[in-house]
Amino acid sequence: MHITPLVPYARLPRARSGARQEILHSTVDAFGRAHWLLAERRGNGGPYDATVVTVDDGRFEETRLSAVTAQYPALDALPDGGFVVADCRRPRGDDDHVQVFDALGRTSWTFTVGDAIQHLLADESGDLWVGYFDEGVFGDPLSYAGVRRWSATGEPLWELPASTPGGRMADCYALNAHRGEAWVCYMEGFPLVRIRRDGTVRVWESPVRGTAATVVHDGRVAYFASYDHRDGLVLCTLSETAAVPYLLSTLVHSDGSTIGRQRRLARGSRLYVQAEPYTAWEMWDLAAAA
Repeated sequence: MHITPLVPYARLPRARSGARQEILHSTVDAFGRAHWLLAERRGNGGPYDATVVTVDDGRFEETRLSAVTAQYPALDALPDGGFVVADCRRPRGDDDHVQVFDALGRTSWTFTVGDAIQHLLADESGDLWVGYFDEGVFGDPLSYAGVRRWSATGEPLWELPASTPGGRMADCYALNAHRGEAWVCYMEGFPLVRIRRDGTVRVWESPVRGTAATVVHDGRVAYFASYDHRDGLVLCTLSETAAVPYLLSTLVHSDGSTIGRQRRLARGSRLYVQAEPYTAWEMWDLAAAA
């Protein structure tokens, strides 16, 4: 079996990883900066203050966010220095559950994008790509398309058409947003779908089922963590109609150990993986693969 090691990418500073705060979420933004959302353990379900720790090329800074409302938060950074925090569940249909914070940590916008957020990715322009899991697709009119693009002020900009050749989405398994386009892979059927910024959609048949992340580069795609290959990478070339496999590999940590439970994130050609206790990101780049 072919082995592919991750490489170390970013780590939560030691002083922060030992603090009496829990990691609520972590991400790598469109510009390659790693972020951790930290807060004291919450018990009453009300608004709370939180801290975003940003690590960029070994340097770190902190931003204090005031009165965060998300109980199941997803975080990303915006190009103007601010942040977006969304509650992945919308307990009441009329509640705003997305907050946009300015660079000083003050709320500047609130709005709703629909229940059952599986993926939240801000792109280089600041637009928000949101992928939804099945409870939203079948339970919330804002989520029914499966994947949508919103402005950072809550304006709906695009949604996956029901007429997409890959079929209607039931659950958005993988989402990759990078340089003005997005790639998704979803149930049913798990087609690979490219969405250009102008809304143009193209579909390829996939050789895998249930992938957790897809990365793309120069006519190639790699699928990670499918139903058939838990820690496997399936590398493919893109023909006119299908992704054609040419290599199956097992992804491991930089020290060679198995990955185990993890978070994963796709940005263009880069796959980011974060294993428990979620204090460090590792990376693999399809663009550098033979």
